[in-house]
Amino acid sequence: MVGSILLTLALIAGITSVVMYFFTFKGANNTLNLARWSYHAMAVLTIVAATLFLHAILTHQYQYKYVYDYSGSGLATGLTISTFYAGQEGSFFLWTIMTVIIGIVLQQYCSKRGDLESRVMSVFSLAASFLLVMISPMLKNPFAYIWSDPTFLATANINPAFLSAPFIQNFLFSDGNSGQSFVKMSSELYSVLQSGGIAINDFIIQGKGLNPLLQNFWMQIHPPMLFTGFALSTVPFSFAIAALMKNEYKEWIKHAFPWVLSCAMILGLAIMLGGYWAYGVLGWGGYWGWDPVENSSLVPWLVGVASIHTLLVQKKSLSRKDNSSTIGEFAKTNLILSIMTYVLVLYSTFLTRSGILGDASVHSFTDPGYSVYLFLIILILSFTFLGFGMLAYRWKYLDSAPVDPYKSLLNRELALFTGAVALIASAIIVLVGTSAPIFKQSVETKFYNQMNLPIGIIIGLLNGLSLLMKWKSSDGKDIAKKSLPSVIAAVVLTAILLAITGLRDVMLILLAFSSAFALSTNAEIAYKIIRGNKIMLGAYVAHVGIAVFLLGVVGSAGFSHQQQIELPLNQPKEAFGYILTFKGYQPFDNGKKYHFNIEVKKGNNSSIVAPVMFFSQYNNSLMREPDMLSELTRDFYVSPMGYDDGNQKQNTGGNEVSLNKGESTTFEGTKITFASFNFPKEAMSSMMSGGDFQIGAKLSVAYNGKTKEVEPLLRAVKGEREFVPVELQDANLRIQMANLEASGKVSLVISKLNGASESQTTVQPKEVLSIEASVKPLISLVWTGVLLMVMGFLVSVLRRSKESRQQ
Repeated sequence: MVGSILLTLALIAGITSVVMYFFTFKGANNTLNLARWSYHAMAVLTIVAATLFLHAILTHQYQYKYVYDYSGSGLATGLTISTFYAGQEGSFFLWTIMTVIIGIVLQQYCSKRGDLESRVMSVFSLAASFLLVMISPMLKNPFAYIWSDPTFLATANINPAFLSAPFIQNFLFSDGNSGQSFVKMSSELYSVLQSGGIAINDFIIQGKGLNPLLQNFWMQIHPPMLFTGFALSTVPFSFAIAALMKNEYKEWIKHAFPWVLSCAMILGLAIMLGGYWAYGVLGWGGYWGWDPVENSSLVPWLVGVASIHTLLVQKKSLSRKDNSSTIGEFAKTNLILSIMTYVLVLYSTFLTRSGILGDASVHSFTDPGYSVYLFLIILILSFTFLGFGMLAYRWKYLDSAPVDPYKSLLNRELALFTGAVALIASAIIVLVGTSAPIFKQSVETKFYNQMNLPIGIIIGLLNGLSLLMKWKSSDGKDIAKKSLPSVIAAVVLTAILLAITGLRDVMLILLAFSSAFALSTNAEIAYKIIRGNKIMLGAYVAHVGIAVFLLGVVGSAGFSHQQQIELPLNQPKEAFGYILTFKGYQPFDNGKKYHFNIEVKKGNNSSIVAPVMFFSQYNNSLMREPDMLSELTRDFYVSPMGYDDGNQKQNTGGNEVSLNKGESTTFEGTKITFASFNFPKEAMSSMMSGGDFQIGAKLSVAYNGKTKEVEPLLRAVKGEREFVPVELQDANLRIQMANLEASGKVSLVISKLNGASESQTTVQPKEVLSIEASVKPLISLVWTGVLLMVMGFLVSVLRRSKESRQQ
């Protein structure tokens, strides 16, 4: 109750702040201090409410539905804290907290820069107030009591001392399908407990716990970083609207620039931390799978980075003495991009939180209900209309402002603008593919790869060439002369990369060359600057980081190999030049999880990799976590597939293969193509809750001049999972699913009906660990590139912050 009251008061204070700041902008007297006090009151009330919420989580107060649904007493302290934002209510709460805290800093920043505060903070406070509406008692209230809406609690989470009490019998139910027993928690049961003097926390002794996929160190860092990036995207939007409110377009660039850079830095780092999390935990061997939820965060980042380059052009044009423009170059473009960055953050929230992507992404939340769905639409439309409505209102003035013509097409302004256009093109491609599920469509990962690869090549070349051009006009011969050392260095680096990876794909070779060219050009300039004013290094270090990242992408994505291997206990097997020996398993985490120890030898060097498997009661699933051996030029990556202790019924005579969507394999002359998953809408929620579900893998089987569509199944009934095969009598073929992965890959066991295939033996060792081993060349360059990019952004933020204080 107290938490709900605090959030309601915070919302009232936020709305008051919006109104008072707007009155201040319109010239009202004695309203500025009231606006400031109101904003501070909103921030303090929100932070106090968050502190109470965190205390409820840490002390396991299961009277709150959110605490029961997402936490439990068996979690480590760090993971227990991270359950704060494991669900919809908590993640919106985290976003709100980050927003109000950033607003305190922004308020101080703007108060020292003329009349900015009233304009910027009126818009920013409006955005914060909208978020408070989302977590108010009207919508996704994190302080909702568990009895406010009837819900069924597993009897395993109830104090067994009460289960035999007479008063509880009317509230006990059994699920005939799963065989589980539940207690119906409702206001009626709460009244009974109160009348008996029984506290809720004595009655409910355990929560559901945290999804095992989220029980990872990076859960404590990635979401807060991501929502900080989301919150920061509000600031450039606020500055853009503030400029439109006053119809003044010179000063806002200088003041907004550090915030645009900060947003791009934090959001970019958050996205790649998510990629590192996926790479190290999910076990599909990649850091980016073009998942719609991943994409929804990438799109605003691309647009934000594009705005950095056009903002730089406008800022430069306004600083020139020969400039005749009153607003500078690309003023309209910068306003549009600053508005779109925030609108796209809201759109990504809609995609993630509305349940629309429930069938298309393993990261999305389930359907939040009609009222929340409607409010998310209102949220997007409100800020879209505010931004573009103000833009339309001022368009006549913006369109009539004079702009200096270019004397030559070879100039840095156009190069930077072209780079921004390329980034926006990439954002549009990703946005179209990500939005496809809204229209009941889907795109394959190759769509993103094929469409973005040429754009990556263009960006790499422009990254280097733009720095060799002069502002306003450049001589082609001079550019060619300056670029020659970088071209030679790029050719050498590309040749070294080809020698290491054996890469032969033409488009990837071109991407490698363009990235190497950008790397050498920026490194050369950075080397010259480092002896002088080091604060100027930021852009070049960030560009070096992006170039190194792209080289890592070329190496890891273009020449990654994988192989499925069965490792009998203590029997060495070779893969990619490594000798692998399964040494047995070792329990940990109080016997709940198991390390499967594999000795990896290469030459005289020996190491142990220990992938993890365990059965999760949370969703009645076998969970797998990979392990890897990191070397200077590559990672040796081991993902566990399964373990047979010799007591299980063997599936003899079968070949196991893994296929991505659209990929094919051939078995005894029969071609088998994986089309897609048949993933019913309700299957995701049923899977996560441990209920009954059925998922199919749609396959096309071509044999004897004909093609058949078949669908092996994964089925769960009463908590028991089974893989249901399909049999084709006229093809003498049996196909069974062995696993389906978050990346969209399916594992199949293919065998003859009348015995083993020619390529396999039917004799199985007693203890066998099944793994997928892969080699990821140059993967370290991906992470090194991200760190360099963040360092470059940080130096640029410091530089531009210093400039914003200058009159």
